[in-house]
This record gives sequence, C-alpha cells and structure tokens, in this order.
Amino acid sequence: MATNEMDYKKYIALARKNKRLCIVSALVIMTVVTVISYVLPNKYEAKSTVFVEKSVIADLVKGLAVTPSVEDKIKALTYALNSRTLITKIIDELDLKKGGGAEQEKLIKSLQDHTQIKIKDREGLFIISFQDGNPKLARNYVNALVRRYIDENSSSKREASYGATQFLSEQLVTFREKLLKSEEAANAFKRGSGSIATMDPTSLLKDINDSQQRADDLSIKEAQLETVIANLPKENSPQSNLPALQKRLQELQRQYTDKYPDILQLKADIRALEDQQKSGGQSRSHPADSLEYKRAISELKAMRQAEKNLRANIAKNRALLQDIPAAKSKLEDLEREKESQKTLYETMAARQGQSEVSKQMELQDKSTVFRVVDPAVLPIKPVSPNRVKLILLGIIAGIGGGLGLAVLKDQMDDSVKNVDMAAHFGLPILAIVPQIEDPQQIEIQSRQDRRLYLASGLYFLVILAVLGLEVLGITVISNLVGRISS
Repeated sequence: MATNEMDYKKYIALARKNKRLCIVSALVIMTVVTVISYVLPNKYEAKSTVFVEKSVIADLVKGLAVTPSVEDKIKALTYALNSRTLITKIIDELDLKKGGGAEQEKLIKSLQDHTQIKIKDREGLFIISFQDGNPKLARNYVNALVRRYIDENSSSKREASYGATQFLSEQLVTFREKLLKSEEAANAFKRGSGSIATMDPTSLLKDINDSQQRADDLSIKEAQLETVIANLPKENSPQSNLPALQKRLQELQRQYTDKYPDILQLKADIRALEDQQKSGGQSRSHPADSLEYKRAISELKAMRQAEKNLRANIAKNRALLQDIPAAKSKLEDLEREKESQKTLYETMAARQGQSEVSKQMELQDKSTVFRVVDPAVLPIKPVSPNRVKLILLGIIAGIGGGLGLAVLKDQMDDSVKNVDMAAHFGLPILAIVPQIEDPQQIEIQSRQDRRLYLASGLYFLVILAVLGLEVLGITVISNLVGRISS
C-alpha cells in the first residue's frame, strides 16, 4: 500500500515538475483527435423496413398449391439483395457508372460492403440499410434496391409458375398417351393368348383327370368290342342271322315302342329272312356283311373317335396348364405397368392442378406480399464518424499522453535527482545542500502557472463545448467544416 502511494505521489510530482509539457502535449493530442474527427468524411445511413406478409389464402389452399414459406424467402433475401445482377441494374437506374470494368467491379464491391440486411424476427420483418457520404444517394439506393427486388421477385415467381404449369401440362399429355398404350396392351393380351391367364389350374387338372378316366374306359370297351366283333359272322345267312335278329328285336321291344325305327327295320329284316327260308333259295348277289357286324364296327369307330377326341382334349389342357404361369406373369407385368402409368398420370394431374392454383396465386400476389413498412428517408445526421466517441477517446489519450511524456523525460534525464540516486554511485555523502528558492522568482513562476492553467482550462472548455454540441446533435461545426472543405 505504501509503495503504491509512493508511486502515485511520484507521478504527481513529475506532472507538477513538467506541468507545461504535460498540459501542452495533452491539449495538442486532444486537438488533433478532435480535428481528425471533423476531417473524416461523413457517412449517412438510409434505412428501409420491409415486412414479408403471409397471406391467409396460403393457409386455405395448403395442400392444393405449392407456395414458398416466409422462412425460405427471408433466407434467399440476403443473397438476392447483394447479388451482382440486382446491383448492376440499380447502378444503371441511378446512373452511377464510373468507367470501365475495373471501376465497375470496385463500385459493385463497395455497394455490397456498405449494404446491410438485418432480420428482426422470424415473422418476416427485415431492415435494409446503406451508408454513403451522399445522403441523397443513400436514400435513393435503398429505395431503388427494395423496389427493384420486390418487382423482380414477383416477376420471377410468375415466370416460374408459368414455366412449371406449361411443363406439367406437356408431361400430362405424354403420361396420358403412355397410360392409354399400357391399357391397350393389357386388354389386347387378355383378348388373345393371355386369356389362359384367367383360367383355373384346378379346373383344368380335374378336366384332364376326367378325360383320362373316360379315355381309359373307352379303351377297355374297344378291346371288349373288338373281341365280340372277332366272334361275329361277317356274312349274312338266314340260319345264322334270324335267331340273332329275333333276340335283338326282343331287347329293343323291352325298351322302345313298335314304331321305333330300329324295331321296324329289324321286323323287315326278319320277314325277309323268313321269306327266304320258305322259298328255300339263296341270294345270288355277293354275300354282304351281317347287320350285327356292321353295327359293332360302327360302334367301335365311334368309340375310337371319342377316345381320340378325349386324348386331344387332354393334350390341349396339359399345354394350357404349362402356359398358364408364363401368361399370368406377362399379364401381371402388363397390369403392373398399367397401374404404374395410372399412378404417375394421376400424380401428374394432381400436380398440374396444384401448379394452376399456384400460378393464379402468384399472378394475383396471394401467397406472400412484400410490404414496405418504412421507406428510406433523407438522412440528416451522419452515423460515421462517431465524433462523441472520438473526442472522449482524444481526451483520455491526451491525459495519458501528457503524463507519459513527463515520465519519458524523467527517464531520459541522467542527472542525480535525490540522495538515493547518489548512494548508487558508492561515494560518501558529506552533506546535503538544500535548494535556495528566490521569492521573486517563485512569484513570477506562480503567475505564469496561473496563466497556463487559465488558458489550458479555457481551451479544454472549448473542447468540452464541442463535445457537448455533438452530444446534443447540433452539427454547426461539421456543417462549417463541410462548407470550408467544399
């Protein structure tokens, strides 16, 4: 604690000893900083507040139309407002061109650096600000930037909606043609070779087994009939045929009436044979096959034809049974393709409807609306440089600089200033001669010090007055400096 107090008193003593140097250097530093604050060019800031308002209609048509969210618009806004394309158009509109390509690039970079976009909240409120030495240019640039962005945003949305609607309409026609082709291919296959795909394999197997059973039965009956035929007399003879015909007639009469054609025929044959027996003569014509033999041969042929038909039906059903899996697989592929094309067509039709609604919303600005809450006005007070801050820093720097120069001067002085410094040389101190002060000289020095304090105080009051004017927002001095510099 004692050491800190000694240091403090040491610095006070140094400041008193070198008061002229401290005061003058401090005032010079304050003056330089204050002058620099007025020499620096003024920067004026123009601001415009824009609100992205979400329409109620966007909620009503949710799911029917595709509308970008407010969050998406705000995310893209920062990049869009600082895009080269938009800034180039603003330069042309405000006639800010200054030469060739290098200067144009420098101007665009400067405009981008001095443009700030701040999002206030997540509901769509944002502020666009721009700083420039020309307040009119700052105001005009911000208003032109906001106006141009809103116009181009609406225009680009309309073009995108038109393009999307036209594209979907063209694709809808293409998908409809594909759907019709797939339906026609499936129907043609069903009408042709694909008809077997709808057959039931179980029914086919049952039909094959039944036909096989009937064919086997017929084969057995054919063998039996062939044995009977082999035992039948082939040629007609009254003695051999008459009993057989009579027996056959009795069998038919038990089943049919006398008017049955076979019964009538048999009766005629029996009478003919009886007449032949009575006359005792034989036919002179060539012997003919007997009627029983003919009937047996005819029945055998019918059985063989029936068996042949059954065998053919079995072969046909087996071939169909083998072709059913392939036909079903192909039909499923065609049906799957048809359903796929149908789904795509229905989806595309729904998208086309959404696109149409979205287009109408964009044409009438019903999705989101940009509202300029506060347009940029002509700034009066510059935002840069911050003279209040600079003058305060100058005052602090002046006080520190003056004291620092006093300390530096003392450090550079190699003379012996006190007994402690003399003791460092290792020489014996014989006596200490006190400083003899002249009262007249002290009076003169006091008057000079009072004049110095008065003058420096008045000068410091001037600096404080300048600071007070800046705090109150009175720009008399800056306007005066501006007129002098112009």
